[in-house]
Amino acid sequence: MSPAVPFLSLKAVTQKYAAEIHGAVDRVVASGRYVQGEENRLFEEAYARYLGVRHAVGVANGLDALALILRAYIELGRLRPGDEVIVPANTYIASILAITENGLVPVLAEPDIATFQIDGTGIESLISPKTRAVMIVHLYGRCAFTEGIAELCRAHKLLLIEDNAQAHGCLYHGRKTGSLGDAAGHSFYPGKNLGALGDAGAVTTDDGELAAVVRSLANYGSSKKYVCPYRGRNSRLDEIQAAVLRVKLAYLDGDNEARRAVAKKYLGGIQNPAIILPNIGEWESHVFHIFPVLAQKRNQLQDYLSGKGIETLIHYPIPPHKQGCYKDWNGLSLPVTEGIHAQELSLPMSPVLQDEEVDAVIGALNQWEGR
Repeated sequence: MSPAVPFLSLKAVTQKYAAEIHGAVDRVVASGRYVQGEENRLFEEAYARYLGVRHAVGVANGLDALALILRAYIELGRLRPGDEVIVPANTYIASILAITENGLVPVLAEPDIATFQIDGTGIESLISPKTRAVMIVHLYGRCAFTEGIAELCRAHKLLLIEDNAQAHGCLYHGRKTGSLGDAAGHSFYPGKNLGALGDAGAVTTDDGELAAVVRSLANYGSSKKYVCPYRGRNSRLDEIQAAVLRVKLAYLDGDNEARRAVAKKYLGGIQNPAIILPNIGEWESHVFHIFPVLAQKRNQLQDYLSGKGIETLIHYPIPPHKQGCYKDWNGLSLPVTEGIHAQELSLPMSPVLQDEEVDAVIGALNQWEGR
């Protein structure tokens, strides 16, 4: 049975734009061009223009976007296998996978417990002679970029790479995330703020040479048909997803405002001292892909809410350094990260969440006796 308050109803989100989406899909079907056609070009141009960058390259998914950025920098001689990349320890595992896939070494940085973002004050102590890049992750839809991090990267001649999978439309002093570093990877997984109807992603940058290498690597390493200067892969954004994304891009800012309205209701209404609410800071710097709270008895709280028909998720139950695929790291102690992963619970959040649904969540949380 469906929950009374779903965490995210993709059906309801899609229904909001159903007529335009059907029209876009029909247009692609009628065109007879399903890969690397006009829809791709138009979406790339629209997304680059939206972010304020020179180049956007559509790829198959967000993991590929990050991996292709790093691989392109290797091909350009800016990185080489064995180099270190500083990355937040509490990120989704895709950020780490992109680094290790390329023979690079992740150096895990603790987050700031107040923001859940990488703690810029701790980055400098992690820089070694092998450090060549910092990857910031705009986790939960909040901007992780700071002038301090940018200055540190400039001073040490480090690449600054953004994982913008969760923060489409987020702003930093009027500039959008995905345009703040040297390059950025984007995921358009259906549940994202800008979501496709399947897997999809993009790389954005002002560096034309990097964009050209990423585009080549994503298309079997080819510079032109059947000519392959690189050992590439097949990671192309298909025409249907590009067409759908172009429809939804026009509504992204409005949808983000709807998310902020939900967040404001949560922040104003949840009064239970057993639940720690996020510290927001500047509203424009958060697009609330996720609304995370912390609770000492997180699992009991989740069970309680489920019993009330309220669906929640955990982002994420196991940190990357405790995963079996990185068993060599399992002995690492990262107490801030581990504390977040043990206590975080994500409340229902979407641009189509109704006021009565938000009120139901608030009421249930205020009635929880979890201390």
